[in-house]
Amino acid sequence: MRDVKAGVLRWDGGGDGRPGGWHPVEPPPAPQECPVAIVIDGMSQAVLMATPHDLRDFALGFALTEGLIASPGDVEGFEEAEVSAGGFPAREARLWLRPGLAARLAERRRSMIGPVGCGLCGVDSIEAALPQIVPVALGWSMPPGDVARAMAALTQGQVLRRETPAIHGAAFWDGDHAITREDVGRHNALDKLAGALAQAGLVAGQGAIVMSSRLSVDLVQKAARIGAPILIGASAPTALALEWAERAGITVIARARGDGFDLYTHPRRIAGS
Repeated sequence: MRDVKAGVLRWDGGGDGRPGGWHPVEPPPAPQECPVAIVIDGMSQAVLMATPHDLRDFALGFALTEGLIASPGDVEGFEEAEVSAGGFPAREARLWLRPGLAARLAERRRSMIGPVGCGLCGVDSIEAALPQIVPVALGWSMPPGDVARAMAALTQGQVLRRETPAIHGAAFWDGDHAITREDVGRHNALDKLAGALAQAGLVAGQGAIVMSSRLSVDLVQKAARIGAPILIGASAPTALALEWAERAGITVIARARGDGFDLYTHPRRIAGS
């Protein structure tokens, strides 16, 4: 096995007068990633590979978007603990709920180990993967020109991505400014954002969720649970994501790059469409 500290070799096929072959390069810093356990009232609800930043937001947002709690008021305490797994560092993000909620948690408990926060890994039934659709109110609208502004705000807010490109971002854009959270997993980034919005007392229905990634069905499900009327992605949506968004009343905008984008569902929220 090659020593990871020995540097990186990049293959260049040549062309345009450039010599081909292998070239040593200095790569950007690798993104941080470790197992993070979401522990609620002493019970592990999920274990995900995640970037160990903003773990309070992550735990709260995960609990909200997975339907484990109904509101931030269900949480009475939080603590973060450093643990180890197989000799590697790991974290526990521990939430403590108000009395009376433990029984419901026990019924919904699941163990989930997912590579870079895969949103449906470990789900043990089709019903769990495709829960009841949560409809979103008509809510907020935006002019077409604001899509590029929202994507630019997401990029500006991605501090970790400026150090390493292998980081996803999720932002909440209200027409004037954005709140951004980052993680190696796009689902984790959205969970962190949901937690940040909840702690700030901001209503997701008064803005758009902006993602650096493709739009999968679980991102649409999470957006619906927090009441976001518009979901914008830098890459393509899946067919199931579009069907879910259509039924949930979410406006999906994808392939948002430069001044262009593709508008898929519920166009009434985009002025002039």
